[in-house]
Amino acid sequence: MVCQMPLSAVEQLMMSKVVRGVKQILMLLAAVFVTLLGIRAWDSQRGAPLQPWHTYVPHELDAQELDAADWSRYLKAEDAIFDALRTEVTQRLSAEDRVPVNRYFEGSPIYPGHFNRDWNRSYVLEPEGDPVGAVVLLHGLTDSPYSLRHIGELYRARGYFVVAIRLPAHGTVPGALTEVEWEDWMAATRLAVREAQRRVGAGKPLQLVGYSNGGALALKYALDTLDNDRLERADRLVLISPMIGITQFARFVGLAALPAYFPPFAKAAWLEVLPEFNPFKYNSFPVNAAWQSHRLTQALQQQIVSGARDQKLSRLPPILTLQSLVDFTVSTSAIVSDFYARLAPNGSELVLFDINRATDFGLLLRPSAETKLERLLPPAPRNFRTTVITNEDAKNGEEVERIVEAGAMTERIHPLGLSFPADTYSLSHIALPFPVSDGLYGVNPDPSEDFGIRLGSVTARGERNVLIVSLDSLVRLSSNPFFPYLARRIEEGVPAKRPGAGSSN
Repeated sequence: MVCQMPLSAVEQLMMSKVVRGVKQILMLLAAVFVTLLGIRAWDSQRGAPLQPWHTYVPHELDAQELDAADWSRYLKAEDAIFDALRTEVTQRLSAEDRVPVNRYFEGSPIYPGHFNRDWNRSYVLEPEGDPVGAVVLLHGLTDSPYSLRHIGELYRARGYFVVAIRLPAHGTVPGALTEVEWEDWMAATRLAVREAQRRVGAGKPLQLVGYSNGGALALKYALDTLDNDRLERADRLVLISPMIGITQFARFVGLAALPAYFPPFAKAAWLEVLPEFNPFKYNSFPVNAAWQSHRLTQALQQQIVSGARDQKLSRLPPILTLQSLVDFTVSTSAIVSDFYARLAPNGSELVLFDINRATDFGLLLRPSAETKLERLLPPAPRNFRTTVITNEDAKNGEEVERIVEAGAMTERIHPLGLSFPADTYSLSHIALPFPVSDGLYGVNPDPSEDFGIRLGSVTARGERNVLIVSLDSLVRLSSNPFFPYLARRIEEGVPAKRPGAGSSN
């Protein structure tokens, strides 16, 4: 039997002080927390009020239902969602909301239902003749299947069957993103792969193309196949601006929505409440969307770490990643340090688009942007091929490829015959998958395409607080002057080419 000696008076006094100190710290932290919540609740009341497209949440199939569904059932559920959207939002708009700049107003030139194709919906593209393979396209957060349509055409022209799925909570109303979970997006990815496999049959190549958040889904799917033989394995991944890492702020972003549990502070569930003038992308952004992206990237990074530890990453298919050196949305550093630095040699490549070092903006560029490239890459030799598209030290500002093969120490340089526009200092997260001729985002939009608005060709100068859109969104480059190079690099990994454009449905 162990006897406990009674505490001395001094020890009791010290213990009492420690307890009081801990209580005071906890009370202080609680006061700070309540104060911050109060500030957040107050701050959320500023700006425009919530509209029907923010408060209406359409019914989507959840992860369990998606895993039990086929493509036909998904399209049927999608049709029901768009029918309900028209009934619950479009037909109930107030007179103030029936304006040309509102994508949910049937009389608007940007109303998606008036276009020859509503690119918010899932679709497939069929090549002429028997397909030689299949590709699944996974779009980004707040985006729609529109964003990868040009990439889809590249694959269809080379004989591939294309499956472009509308990920749950996208393409409808931004309010849908307030309740979705990343597991639903993952289940939709599996469904799209099942359909691609069904349509082309066994034994034919399968590729996944993921843009932004879709890049995280594509990579997560490929990692899942390493431990699940029931999942069809991809032969190649193409990741465009992949969301492998985001800011550390996202770890705490869920707290920002806590005041929304009280109805008067419902706007606290939103990081941005903006007019919806883009027919194929949400402008408003709920807290839950950021939280789900954080959860997805955390799950992805943990899987990468465990895969590297267990020496499984060598079984991944070759991965081509195309990424702007500067990216406000995702972490370029995380792509290198959290993924590529852990890759075993498997034929993968990282392509980085440098900033425009021949621009007159030189003195206005942040020093961190100018030196980012030299700080980003680990020293050679590396387990992956590295290609940097840059005009540093190039004649007449023309871009070159600076290539270091996997395992090599020396660099090869190839001229591209492409240049940055003189008024452009970098690419952006949203620019990469769009050619300059894109009807919505291109700086030189195709006149045969009319989506009611041309967001990429607007050059705005004037007074502040006049436009309904922020100048930041207009300044941000929305199309890629190097898209021909991006297209060529993607096509290099598509083994066969077939004539004709085929049909779509």
